[in-house]
Amino acid sequence: MRKILFIILLPFFLAFLSSRLSFAQVYKWVDEKGVAHFTDDITQVPKKFQPKAEKIESPQEKEDAKFEGESAPTKREAPYKDELGRGEDYWKGRVEEWRKKLGEQQDKLEVLRAKYNKLTEKYNDSRSTVERANLRRERDQIKKEIDECNAQIEEARRMMDKKIPEEAELYKAKPEWIK
Repeated sequence: MRKILFIILLPFFLAFLSSRLSFAQVYKWVDEKGVAHFTDDITQVPKKFQPKAEKIESPQEKEDAKFEGESAPTKREAPYKDELGRGEDYWKGRVEEWRKKLGEQQDKLEVLRAKYNKLTEKYNDSRSTVERANLRRERDQIKKEIDECNAQIEEARRMMDKKIPEEAELYKAKPEWIK
């Protein structure tokens, strides 16, 4: 029984050994027309192209190089992501979105303050009680808009200074992404 098993397995074992040893060296060279050529004999490469001929490693040679501790060509590492799989673009976009909101609200606040000041001047210059009542109403409306605008500015600052950095730390995003 052992003899039969040995006879059956011997050819597979020999084929395995020979396949590991039978890798030939392959060279690649490119002619003046840009056509790539491959050969296993360096003497077949024209003399003027021999210095530029590349030695192509076989899959087995690459595998052996890994085990010998040589550095094999590495794939480009995937960019770092936070714990939810979000990268630098997400966090920078989020910060930029709040910066934009803050800028818009600050611009709006300046316009509203200018309107409020004009209405106050008109109110002070007015002699008519009816006109003064209308100006007071308009001014009160502008004051409400100013208060809303201040609240939105405060929210944007809180998001940028506190909330987003806390979230980034929680989800292990890089700190430089939110600056």
